[in-house]
Amino acid sequence: PAPFMENARKGSIVSRANSIGSTSASSVPNTDDEDSDYHQESYKESYKDQRRRAHTQAEQKRRDAIKKGYNDLQAIVPTCEQQDFSIGSQKLSKAIVLQKTIDYIQFLHKEKKKQEEEVSTLRKDVMALKIMKVNYEQIVKAHQDNPNEGKNQVSDEVKFNVFQGIMDSLFQSFNASISVTSFQELSACVFSWIEEQCKPQTLRDIVIGVLHKVKSQLY
Repeated sequence: PAPFMENARKGSIVSRANSIGSTSASSVPNTDDEDSDYHQESYKESYKDQRRRAHTQAEQKRRDAIKKGYNDLQAIVPTCEQQDFSIGSQKLSKAIVLQKTIDYIQFLHKEKKKQEEEVSTLRKDVMALKIMKVNYEQIVKAHQDNPNEGKNQVSDEVKFNVFQGIMDSLFQSFNASISVTSFQELSACVFSWIEEQCKPQTLRDIVIGVLHKVKSQLY
């Protein structure tokens, strides 16, 4: 009985020791897992902060670019510098800046078209003057080659016939182009007729035609 009791006592002590060891082991926290979770959470927060910071910087850069664009427009467009008295020294809104910019661009397009038309008209005038110059040179040369041709005097009747032929031709085009519905319309038609029918080339063609006609009647 004594050895049996001794073995039972030792078994009880060992069992109790194992139980205590198991309990102690289970009560000790798993520091490796907690450290891993902590680092993951820190990484997630750091990544979110970085994305938030990058988004904020990109948004600020976009706003700065827009602001610079509006400032450049106000510096370039003359009408943006001339503020109304009702506005005073207040800063122009973006809508007003855009509208003034659109108006200025439309104005520039009209001015460009007007200048192109003026250049085209000047080119036509230059061409007509060159033609007249050539004609006058031919007249001078013809007179030099035949100096006796101009000695015969032209009668006043022939001069009047030439003048009448020129005026009749001009009146026909004038009468076909003029409208007398109102004085304003009449004025506009007169200026338009002068610009179209009184060009050097047009007058030259009329005079040449009349001279040929009068010459054929004389000879």
